[in-house]
Formats: sequence, C-alpha cells, structure tokens
Amino acid sequence: MKPKTYSNLLTLNFAIFASIISITTEAKAAPVSTKAERLRKSLVTTEKVYPYSQKVNQNHQLPNQISQNNIDSQTIYNHGTNLQKNEQSQVTSVSQLDDVSPGDWAFEALQKLVERYNCISGYPNGTFRGNRAMTRYEFAAALYACLEDTVKIFTLGFNPANQEDFNTLQRLQEEFSSEIAILRGRVDNLEARSASLETNQFSTTTKLRGVAVFSLNSAFGDEKADGSGEDIEDNIVFNNRMRLNFDTSFTGKDLLKVRLDALDITTFGNDVTGTNMTRLAYERNTNNQVDIGKLFYRFPINKKLRFHIDATGGRFNLNASDNFNKLFANPIIGSISRFGRFNPIYIQGALGAGITAVYDFDKSLSLSLGYLARNGDNPSNKNGLFDGSYAALAQLAFKPSKKIDLGLTYVRAYYPGGRAFVSGATGSRLANAPFGRIATSADHFGFQSSFRLSKRAVISGWAGLTNAQAQDDGVFNGVPVNENDDANIFNWAVTLGLPNLGKKGSLAGFVIGQPPTVTDSDSFENEDKSWHLESFYRYPVNDNISITPGLLVILNPEGNDDNDAIYVGTLRTVFRF
Repeated sequence: MKPKTYSNLLTLNFAIFASIISITTEAKAAPVSTKAERLRKSLVTTEKVYPYSQKVNQNHQLPNQISQNNIDSQTIYNHGTNLQKNEQSQVTSVSQLDDVSPGDWAFEALQKLVERYNCISGYPNGTFRGNRAMTRYEFAAALYACLEDTVKIFTLGFNPANQEDFNTLQRLQEEFSSEIAILRGRVDNLEARSASLETNQFSTTTKLRGVAVFSLNSAFGDEKADGSGEDIEDNIVFNNRMRLNFDTSFTGKDLLKVRLDALDITTFGNDVTGTNMTRLAYERNTNNQVDIGKLFYRFPINKKLRFHIDATGGRFNLNASDNFNKLFANPIIGSISRFGRFNPIYIQGALGAGITAVYDFDKSLSLSLGYLARNGDNPSNKNGLFDGSYAALAQLAFKPSKKIDLGLTYVRAYYPGGRAFVSGATGSRLANAPFGRIATSADHFGFQSSFRLSKRAVISGWAGLTNAQAQDDGVFNGVPVNENDDANIFNWAVTLGLPNLGKKGSLAGFVIGQPPTVTDSDSFENEDKSWHLESFYRYPVNDNISITPGLLVILNPEGNDDNDAIYVGTLRTVFRF
C-alpha cells in the first residue's frame, strides 16, 4: 500500500470511528442515509473476530511499505495486554461489562468495538456507563486507541479471514475519496488558522473587550426644580464614553478585571435641571482623560463560596449575588436613568474599595456579605478603610421557582460631614443629605423581586426604606439639628422588560416609581411625592451596534408639586468590539 493510500486509510479510520461514536452517544438521533448509512452498516454487520500476529519495530513505527504479507512470527504482541495501559479496565468481551445487556439499543455496535477491535475499555469496576456523557478528553483517548489498533490490524498483517474487511475498507476509501479530500483540506485550514492565532494572540490569559458610546441628550421643561426661578438648560449636547476591559483568568474560574475609562459627559443633575432625579445612567466625567474605572479580582474558594475584592470602582450591584433587575442594570444597554437601574441601596459605597463574599447554600438560596470604603486609598482623617465613608451589606437571595427571584437587603452606612450620599444621588437633595453637611449614618432596608412572565416579558420591582441619623449637633438651613435626630426616606419602582420585541437582541423597557424622598424627619421633609416615568427601546443594528432612544419624565421633582415637570430625552448608540 502506497504512503498516500496509508494516509487516506488513517483519515478513513477517523471517519469510521466518529460514525460509531455518534451511534453510542446519540440515542435519539434521526436515521442517516446514503453514504454515511452504508458506512455504518458495513462496520457492524461482519461477524468475524480477528486473531492475529503483528510485526512492530522497537520504536513502534509502521514500515514505509505496507502489504498483507508483512508478518514476522518472532515478534508476537498480545493485543489485549501489551497495547493497553490500563489492564484493570480492558475487556475482551462485551459480556464482561455488567451494565450492558443484549437489549440495549447500541449493544451490537459496542460488541463489535470490544470484541473485534479491542479498543473500548470499561471502568475498573466492570461497568461501561453507557448513559454517561463523554468528555472531549475521553473521546480523544478512545479515538487514539481505535485508530492505533485498526491501523495495526489492516497494515501490519492479515490472515485470510480479514480479507473481506480489507476489501470493504478499500471500497469505502474509494467511495469516500472526495469527502476525505474535503476533510483533509478543512483540517489543514484549521491548523493554519490556529497557528496564526497562537502567533498573534493578545495574551494567553487575557481577553480585550471594548465599548464606545455616543449619545445625544437634552433636558427640557420650564423652570429648574431648585426654587431659583431659572430656566432649565435645554440645549442638546453630544456626549461620549469609552471603555476598554482587560479580563484575565489564571485558573478558568477566577477573573481579574482592569477597566480603562474615558468619558466626556454632561451631568443632568442639580446644575442643569435643579434636581438629581433627572440624572442619566452613566454620568461620571473625566473630560476624556483615561483613568482606571474598575479594578477587581473575583475567585471561588469552592463550589459554594466565592470572594470579590475591589481595589477601585466597587459596586454592590455587581458584587452581590443578584440585583433583581438584570435587564435594566447595565448603564450602557439597560435603563437610561440612574434611578431606573436598580434599588438605590446597591449604590451605597459606590466606587469604593473592599471585599464581598457570596455563599450559595444551594441553587435557590444565597447569602452575600460585603464592605466598601469610598475613600479607602486616603490615609487622612475621616478617610481610609475604616474611618471614612463606608457601606456594609448583607443580602439574602431566595429563588422559590425558576421564574421568581426574591431578595432582602440591609446596608449600614456612614457619611462624614459634608459627604452625605444617603440616596446615592437618585432622589431629592433632601433625601441625599437629610441633615445638610452634618455627619450622618443610615440603616437601609430593601426588598426586591423579579418575575419572568415568559421568555419575552419580565416584571421586576423594589421598595426601599432608609432611617438616617444625625451623628453630631449642628445647624441645617437655620434650624438646629441634634445628635441622633432621624429622618425616614422611602422609594419604590416597578419595571417591565420586553426582550426580543421586534428583533432578537432588542429590549423595550418601562419604569414607573417614586424616587427617594424624605417622608418623615426631625428636621425637614419633602411635601409631596415625586413620580419617575421612563421608557426606552434598544434596537440592535447588528451584533456589535445598537441604538437606544429613550424618554424620562419627572413629575413633582424634588417632592414639590409646585415644581414643573421635567423631561430628559436621549439617543444612545453603542459600539461593542
């Protein structure tokens, strides 16, 4: 047999074994036809078993010229012993496998592989475990064993009993010559592409992903909601945001993330509209200077416990087991507003450094514990990890069914004088600093839920209650404030997400709720309820580009029905690469 014919025979053996493996792993596969069907039948209908002797040189290399008379009786190999590395699991008859019976649908195919080719092994306990899924490693090992054995059978020597199968293989080789040539070409192409990727890859452990956002934004209405009587600044602005994510994994289960940010953003807050209730989802501004927006390392201890360590840019909505508003949470492809993303309780400690642990009791119950310090890198007074502004979180997430998620969240937070951040800048000015510049602590309580009505409809919501306490005596707006004075702040929202509406990858979103307002206080209260109304539609142009128009309406901004309604429109284009 010529070397080219020998090469074709190796390729054909691979196709033969792949066909047999598909029989043993796809119990409910549809019947095949034409050449593939004839190939399978030719391998499982012959009744002969092969006793044979073989010639193998000391390096176990095949001779250059292969013929049927290539037999040397001085070198005899016991095929079932010397060629197998695991003698305990090698079987020579299918009857040695305790969990295989003649009634099994793949019994005949398995019998031929064991008794004819002697290249299928059982487990050391004498079982085959035919219903167990096969890994790629196991497939490679079995394929190599069968290729090695069948090559020796049909190339190192034959007795007359093998002539029929040898003739069958020659016929199949000729019949499948065009398919073999195509497969060989594809393999060569894949090898070339793989070599090119290995040569030019960015890193063996790191993936680079990028996001660029262009947005047209404008606020409109009558007067600002700050009592100044000034008109809202309603010019249309063009903003941009750029992210580069370097995602590194050392074990395949951990993640080291380094994110570089550059942003030129107009903050639609107090300066533009007179209230933070109109702020958009992403508004951190670097004047297009590049900085490190996020740096963390997440790793598992075991299947139940994992840790998340933030060096900078920490957020509980990413660290805890769930934020219960997944369709809206992402600031780039989710809600257009800051408040509409999730319960403001998750904003506590935002952009800080710290650690979060998540423990999964089982698939339906998990506990998250976290700590973030907003100025953890500053050693001065009222800063650092434990002397400055901090937030400590505990959350219990419960999944009573595949469609329902429930969460109970508690956060204890402290804000030094002049740095109050009680509502995460999502509500009224009073809700964010209920005692002005006086140092404040707060107990935040949150209840969140999410219900998947169907694959195309998800309704979520939350309610949040905060009890804030003054930590010092002082004066706020001319009114004395005593230490331990308190204020209650309330917020709630309901969201409706309609994914794949109109096109796969799209999302229609609606939010209705009440941004944080002070409902009861020893100092000052908001007189009325504010209303947050939001709608947006994300349309995917393709897999990498999406366009999202959206509208945000705030009624009774700053909890005062004397204030005019404020509107914010946005047109956001996202490029992902």
